[in-house]
Amino acid sequence: MAGEILLLILRILLALLLYAFLAALLFLLWRDLRRSAGRETVPREEMRLVIVTAGERGPDPGTIFPLQEVNSLGRAPSSTICLPDPFVSAHHALITWREGHWWLEDLGSKNGTTLNDEPVNRPTVVDVGDLIGIGQVVLRIEAGE
Repeated sequence: MAGEILLLILRILLALLLYAFLAALLFLLWRDLRRSAGRETVPREEMRLVIVTAGERGPDPGTIFPLQEVNSLGRAPSSTICLPDPFVSAHHALITWREGHWWLEDLGSKNGTTLNDEPVNRPTVVDVGDLIGIGQVVLRIEAGE
């Protein structure tokens, strides 16, 4: 009989500890959510891509593409920046505004993407004056107007 009472007390204590843990976890999640909701977002820097060189079927040098918050680069007509070069994949690369910076990411393209003649293997921060190579197309990042 005494063993059963002790087991019941231990079960109740374990249940209380479990509920206390869940309450603390929910409180921490709620606090973090309120903190992140109060943060101001960093305004997007106005940037643009300018064609430096292009292949035979690429866009003319000097062509300007203003950057949006998310920019897909590729040969597909649905791309934000369509580059009709045979060495450019349909969905080649992505340039996005995140965490207060512009990021360049290769989307697993066959011929790869370069940043200042270095291969892009992971999302990389880009800045004014950087040269992006996609197929036979070279684009320069410039400050927007």
